[in-house]
Amino acid sequence: MKSGLNFLVAAKRCEIAELQQLALTSALVNVTGRLIHGLQRERGLSNLLIGSQGARFADMRLQQIEECRQIEGELRACFDELDTASARVGHGARLFSRIAYVLQGLDALEALRERVAALQWNTRQATDAYVRLVTGLLAVVFEAADSASDPEISRLLVARFNFMQGKEFAGQERAAGSALFASGRADTSEQQRLLHLIESQERCLQVFGEFAHPDVAEVWAASQANTPLAELERMRRVLCTAAHGAPLNVQLSQTWFDCCSRRIDSMKVVEDRLALDLQHTCENKTIAAQAELASYEALRAVPPQKADAMSFFHDATATASPSGFGAGAQGYGLQLERSILELVQEQARRLQTMGEELDTVRSSLNERKTIERAKGLLMAHRQLSEEEAHKTMRQMAMNQNRRLIEVAEAVLAMADVLPARPR
Repeated sequence: MKSGLNFLVAAKRCEIAELQQLALTSALVNVTGRLIHGLQRERGLSNLLIGSQGARFADMRLQQIEECRQIEGELRACFDELDTASARVGHGARLFSRIAYVLQGLDALEALRERVAALQWNTRQATDAYVRLVTGLLAVVFEAADSASDPEISRLLVARFNFMQGKEFAGQERAAGSALFASGRADTSEQQRLLHLIESQERCLQVFGEFAHPDVAEVWAASQANTPLAELERMRRVLCTAAHGAPLNVQLSQTWFDCCSRRIDSMKVVEDRLALDLQHTCENKTIAAQAELASYEALRAVPPQKADAMSFFHDATATASPSGFGAGAQGYGLQLERSILELVQEQARRLQTMGEELDTVRSSLNERKTIERAKGLLMAHRQLSEEEAHKTMRQMAMNQNRRLIEVAEAVLAMADVLPARPR
């Protein structure tokens, strides 16, 4: 008959397997982040190429494309390492669906590059295409954060996802501003897009700050101090305050791109630190879990002896020695039973604490899901852009003195009474 210790050993093995799976997922997230960074730069250079009518930036873009191809190969290798033959991955359905979507985009990437090189698309079309692919890659990171079973690793993944999302908005800002300067003319719709992207960055970075380790937050603050933010703000004002149709200095396109790139590169340093912390946390937790498993296995090797049957109802923490594993040769019976009981109680307390911490961490992800669903509903039923839908919800929140998540929940609650979407 299997004892409680048998099931403790099984539980610890499951925990180790989950940590090992998280380590694989974290490695996948790290390569995904590198590819996103490369595609963000490729997107900006593509906009500069189109905006200059192919006269400039062609060589820089080709160099960037080659770098992205190499990272893409690494990402596809990570995909190949995932276990798709069994149903043992708890979040496999969602994660694998996201990866299938991303692979479609990667398969079509060369065709996109050919259209950009041939100047067959304008800057908005090219930007939207790259945004769709990067959004798909970020969804893979989101699923990793949403599925993590360890609260500390989950916090790291949530911090990293929000930082990467903020960095993506910064990349979109670089691309949109590059296109505006390269075109030589201000455009109201693109100016509104820039304002939305700036606000979205701040929102993501705020969530990052809530979940990031203080050491990483300090790295981010230090990187900001070394970034020419004053120059960026000056050019933001030039772009966002010019009257519709007013001329813009085409020569500033390179200056804008370089200034934004320095900020994004400083963000990449923080992102790399987040990746390193995630890797080390997975490794350290796995080592600790394996050590605990070895302790459990050592207990199993001790011959069982008759013990007090009522020990289950006693306060083990008050009577058992904290060094129960090293009690020597003096009567393992009652001492062993109390040691096992301590382990069971400790495991129960730990799982309870982990569950509560996970609920706290995942509330941020759940809020994001709700807000995105509400925006999607407004976009579908009111024929709004993503920026317009977000602006509408934000204005509703301000007018009603409510949080954005509360407005999103109210919008979703009205879904059944909204008019049918026009065909």
